[in-house]
Amino acid sequence: MTSSKRDQLVNTALELFYREGFHATGIDRILAESGVAKMTLYKHFKSKDELILAALDSRMRPAAEQMAKALERLPPRDAILRVFDGLHALLNEKEFFGCAFINAAAEFHERDHPIHRLAATHKANVLAHFRTALERLQASDPERLARQIQYVMEGAISIAHIQGPGSQAMEAKAAVDTLLRAEGL
Repeated sequence: MTSSKRDQLVNTALELFYREGFHATGIDRILAESGVAKMTLYKHFKSKDELILAALDSRMRPAAEQMAKALERLPPRDAILRVFDGLHALLNEKEFFGCAFINAAAEFHERDHPIHRLAATHKANVLAHFRTALERLQASDPERLARQIQYVMEGAISIAHIQGPGSQAMEAKAAVDTLLRAEGL
């Protein structure tokens, strides 16, 4: 199987899992929509869970890369606030169905399940991004402030999912700006 077939499987699976749910989406549906044979699928993924992990990883890697680039190229305060610009674009995509990682953690609620752990890793990466930027800003308690910023971000995601997309990310960005100013940053 060429890597393009693998990518086709992963991309199709991610789209279906995100739109319809992880448990609700069967392998046969993924195969039908991707046009890939079942034998080919199982050459690369021993189970549906492995395919889910690959699909989520394909979403996690670009986000981690963008945050790393922001920390390299931008002043730390901007690296924090820029997350909300990206979030605004995500929340306003035509097919926004909430956070894929929150959705995965909800469906695989056992905290030691590999899919739940991958979702937790993504959220930990976001927290680390905020903490690193706050450390560079010499915040008095970067861990606490990073968590508070993440709470604001996660709230914007949840409300956009429930109410429909709008200005949640930009309002969250303004709240984080206020929070940073209150901390003298």
